[in-house]
Amino acid sequence: MADLRIAVTEDFATCLALRMEIFVAEQGVPAEVENDEHDAQARHLLARLGARAVGTARVMREGATGKIGRVCVLREMRGTGLGLALMQAGLDELRKMGGIGRVILGAQTSALPFYARLGFQPYGDEFDSVGIPHVMMARAL
Repeated sequence: MADLRIAVTEDFATCLALRMEIFVAEQGVPAEVENDEHDAQARHLLARLGARAVGTARVMREGATGKIGRVCVLREMRGTGLGLALMQAGLDELRKMGGIGRVILGAQTSALPFYARLGFQPYGDEFDSVGIPHVMMARAL
């Protein structure tokens, strides 16, 4: 994927379009909850392969804790390493913010092995988020 670029973007419309395609159309998340109050304060990452948008994620901080969320990759790009690259870019962005010692995320239970590859460990009980089972995960930054 020589043409892959992942960077912080102000192009929220493209990020949201990817999220709508993946979370709403593919996974059945209600459209009205996909764009939430955290989007305004988050930094949004956009992955492009050439000119094509292929994945997105958002990063935020709450004190000394960073949070990565809304991680999604187009179906045809899954299994290519793009998701790992997107997560690494998110971790790098949190490092740039400084003063963050821990990163958390709410993982769909089907994605637990993916996040474990990045050093995230589950904690707490499984919970339902918009009809999809999730588990909180954390790792040191």
